[in-house]
Amino acid sequence: MTAIKSGLKREISIVGIMQDYFEVNNFRIIEGTQFAEKSFENSENVCIIGSGIMKKLFPTENPIGNTLKCGNEWMTVIGVINEKVISKENIQNLGIRDYNLDVYIPISTMLMRYNNRSNVTKSDLQRRSSRDDETDDDNYHQLDNLTVTFSSSKDVQTSVDIIRRLLERRHNTVKDFEIIVPELLLEQEQSTKRIFNIVLGAIASISLIVGGIGIMNIMLASVLERTKEIGIRKAVGAKRIDILLQFLSEAVAISITGGVIGIILGVSAGFLIEGLTDIKTIVSPFSVILSFFVSISVGLIFGITPARRASLQEPIDLLRYE
Repeated sequence: MTAIKSGLKREISIVGIMQDYFEVNNFRIIEGTQFAEKSFENSENVCIIGSGIMKKLFPTENPIGNTLKCGNEWMTVIGVINEKVISKENIQNLGIRDYNLDVYIPISTMLMRYNNRSNVTKSDLQRRSSRDDETDDDNYHQLDNLTVTFSSSKDVQTSVDIIRRLLERRHNTVKDFEIIVPELLLEQEQSTKRIFNIVLGAIASISLIVGGIGIMNIMLASVLERTKEIGIRKAVGAKRIDILLQFLSEAVAISITGGVIGIILGVSAGFLIEGLTDIKTIVSPFSVILSFFVSISVGLIFGITPARRASLQEPIDLLRYE
């Protein structure tokens, strides 16, 4: 279908939706508002457009409140959804349409204003004369497609089998439907997650090693600078275990301080990323506790060598050190 605004044209897909469509498909309205209840009750000529349409047809003005001609119908734009990044390969191979070029209207408006929604073209567009027109044999109350979302990808195949059997029973074993599972997209998602986890794990490991080496160098320098202090403590009766625990606790304190700062920065960065992008970040209490114990472990592992070196020295040698 062709959309027209001030002489600008763009091929679009017009989609009739229910109220919870955007929530189910994880779409976010970045400008304007969601459809009101009366928009469905009164079959109002209002629409929510994709970001691609806003860029092409409203390059220099705010689309909210402006009208857009979709086929033979004029629609008032009340909202714009966030941009969806979809590669051309996925659009071609998986049969996914470009959501950025969609115009969303209430399902009641679609049923009343447009004919043959599954195969709408410019030549097919017809304006219905009234709501009570019963002379037309076209099925104006068909479902063109149904989208099912899952909280976990591991449930997809089992659920698809259940949905297929359910539809076969409802359709009296007549297979006049098609179930499409974007398996390639799911595999790509899993592969991306694995690569992402490996890269993050490698970066975290390198950061821990570098941080641990830094702590060890600081503690070695501290032992060297406090040689006479250690000698005096040993001369007045401090045991090796006392010296060991003193420097070990200092190393752990340094690592805990760095860990707390890192946790604060990490949680803040997560909220910042979620606020600026469409990526949902989850900070679980387990990850925070694990980070805290990792910080303690780094201090213990890399602080033991300087602490042991300080505890094993003889008091007489320490007191004579210049």
